[in-house]
Amino acid sequence: MGTRTCVVTGSSKGIGRAIAERFGEDGYQVVINYRSSEAEAQDAVSAVEDAGGTAIAVQADVTDVDAVEAMRDRAHDAFGQIDVLVNNAGINQDVRFTEMTHEEWDTVLDVHLDGAFHCTQAFFDDLADSKEGRFINISSIIGKGGNFGQANYATAKAGIFGFTRTIALELAPEGSTSNCVAPGFILTSMVEDLPEHVKDEIRDDTPLGRFGTVEEIAEVVVFLASDRSSFITGEIIDANGGKDL
Repeated sequence: MGTRTCVVTGSSKGIGRAIAERFGEDGYQVVINYRSSEAEAQDAVSAVEDAGGTAIAVQADVTDVDAVEAMRDRAHDAFGQIDVLVNNAGINQDVRFTEMTHEEWDTVLDVHLDGAFHCTQAFFDDLADSKEGRFINISSIIGKGGNFGQANYATAKAGIFGFTRTIALELAPEGSTSNCVAPGFILTSMVEDLPEHVKDEIRDDTPLGRFGTVEEIAEVVVFLASDRSSFITGEIIDANGGKDL
């Protein structure tokens, strides 16, 4: 394959940034999407370029359809057709269900589900027209097993599974694929801020006995974006250290 272009939403930090950097190592043209952290996004651009790729940073709140369409136009102006879309943007507002407000419910579902809808709709034609279009969603182990205090997050992440499989069916006639990665507990700022006793419990409950790294998730995503995964579509790829065994 020649030079390929990808959009990674929510990629100024964490898993998204690791994905963007890994694409850079393979020489991709990368659109770094961010909502508010411009300095971190520009730092991610530099990291992608240092890794061997080309990158631009584009601000867009994925819940805003006009902003997403403007991001698509910026991506096209800079790089042309998009070959890979990674829906990674996410948010959590954790609270016990009996105390959860409608706003807390809506905010989380808006980012994960409406955001995925807006971005996928904006780039669907690109993925369908690409010689090997790749659509990849980032979900979570929480979408499979639920989690106390995360009814909104678990519901949103579970919804991504059905969305992934439906888009797989609709992209298949064009030869493009749609898959999902469901990480377990990964060493990001959200996990690192947990109390030590909670982190110990998670490690004890994970067969591999440790947290995952953002780099490990990025490797799975880049594989799914490559021609090596050309006969895989509609799949939910667990990357959780065996936690749901």
